[in-house]
Amino acid sequence: MSHNSFGHLFRVTTFGESHGPAIGCVVDGCPPGLELSEADIQPYLDQRRPGQSRHTTQRQEADQVRILSGVFEGQTTGTPIGLLIENTDQRSKDYSDIKDKFRPGHADYTYIEKYGIRDYRGGGRSSARETAMRVAAGGVARKVLGTGIEIRGALVRMGEKSINPSNWDWDEVAQNPFFCPDATAAAAFEKYLDGIRKDGSSVGGIVEVQAAGVPAGWGAPIYGKLDADLAQAMMSINAVKGVEIGAGMDAAELTGEENADEMRMAGNGPTFLSNNAGGILGGISSGQDVIVRFAVKPTSSILSPRQTVDRDGNETEIFTKGRHDPCVGIRAVPVGEAMMACVLADHLLRHRAQCGS
Repeated sequence: MSHNSFGHLFRVTTFGESHGPAIGCVVDGCPPGLELSEADIQPYLDQRRPGQSRHTTQRQEADQVRILSGVFEGQTTGTPIGLLIENTDQRSKDYSDIKDKFRPGHADYTYIEKYGIRDYRGGGRSSARETAMRVAAGGVARKVLGTGIEIRGALVRMGEKSINPSNWDWDEVAQNPFFCPDATAAAAFEKYLDGIRKDGSSVGGIVEVQAAGVPAGWGAPIYGKLDADLAQAMMSINAVKGVEIGAGMDAAELTGEENADEMRMAGNGPTFLSNNAGGILGGISSGQDVIVRFAVKPTSSILSPRQTVDRDGNETEIFTKGRHDPCVGIRAVPVGEAMMACVLADHLLRHRAQCGS
């Protein structure tokens, strides 16, 4: 299977399956001399870790990361960094009844059509379990970026419930299990998702990721656009079906006067009066906050019977047992942050290679 790597100079390759003995990744291109330990990576994995509330899958994984290579005496050596997380709470028997059936909304059918074989235990390679290694790689990427760039994500919509942007409070994100920046919306999310979960169903969501402190000049104007790479990175996350930058789809409703991010002088440089561009102009960062949103579909594994077919071409019904997120968008927040970090780290190194520091 190809296409398990992303990035150019900061390059990440992941491996492993949902119900295999372990998952891991190799981070190549990290500069030498950066302080790095498991303790620098683990807090981000703890944010994504399953089983932390009734609102996520109850699979119990510690997600303890080990650094296998690329670090000596607490510093990166410039060689590939190997990271590993052992799987400890697989319940493969949950999938034995459906191993020959294609789950609607999953990659079961397309995997069989492409490879002729699939790991039916939790989706194998197509499982969102793989995203734990993206989060681990994102911890390394943040070390490359340094403390001057702050990356934060939030769940801004759950199904039919949305936040009020005027209530946005970053401190609130850590105070609820939804990474929600609006305390009022978080309370509504909780009641709403409890009903969805008790019905054995699921619901989608929208995640917003912001990066502050990105300097102007990262990205390239044609095939190396920063926004294009961010869109590809977010779109590669499991269950993501839409990505937008800045005003995104809403820009189609604006006039040229409304959409233009007007500029004035402030001190030694320009300042922008709005940020419809999401911090990226012509594929190159403008110095404003980089803002990306992505839509996550409802978790496809639900208890309600659905019509499907099996490998022999028989029409049948299916319902999925096991432990699944009623809103996978919740745990997608730290994954989105990690992908933002990896893309920005890659573009930092690419900019430095072409234009110097």
